[in-house]
Amino acid sequence: MPIANPLGNLFGKSPIKPIQEHMAVAHQAVELLSPFFDAVKADDWEAAATVQQRIGELENRADELKKEIRLHLPKSLFLPVPRTDLLELLSVQDRLANRAKDIAGIMLGREMSIPKAIETDMQEFVATTIATSAQALKAIKELSELLETGFSGREISMIAKLIEELDRLEHLTDQLQISVRSNLFEVEKDLPPVDVMFLYRVIEWVGDVADRAQKVGSRLQLLLAR
Repeated sequence: MPIANPLGNLFGKSPIKPIQEHMAVAHQAVELLSPFFDAVKADDWEAAATVQQRIGELENRADELKKEIRLHLPKSLFLPVPRTDLLELLSVQDRLANRAKDIAGIMLGREMSIPKAIETDMQEFVATTIATSAQALKAIKELSELLETGFSGREISMIAKLIEELDRLEHLTDQLQISVRSNLFEVEKDLPPVDVMFLYRVIEWVGDVADRAQKVGSRLQLLLAR
């Protein structure tokens, strides 16, 4: 009876497949920030707890995948891209899920409400942050095609355009973050100081998700430049 090859099961014919799977899981955690903030807006903490638990499960799954990839990523000199670059890309991706978990955890733990004055801007800010993560996933998915075409000019051009859009979305989140912080500043004197402090932290962390998604694109650019 043939013995199953665990490395083959994990990586198949390409070292890129598990990296893509990891990014998909990390993005799923980020994507759940949308229903989480919806539950917060509705003051439905039972629903928020359910979503937060799912985000935690996805973050744990991303950690498991990260460990498996680190343990079993081939050390062969014949990898299509440098092993160290793939491991760095993996670390950047993993931080997306970590930060999504941080956001949901602190907001649920304190049952933080979003002031009406920033509610609309905050919703757009979160949605654009999620779109930035989705764009990073889209770019990662193209890596398989890039390897299959031997880093052809057409495929490199396509990924470059995806990264350009990723940069645009991240810049937009920066602008939205400034707007949200400005609007919060206008009303913070009417809010409990401790609540204000934690609101600023959440705003920073939501922006951090977009920053980390953009860094996925930066790592991809380094791969293309090799």
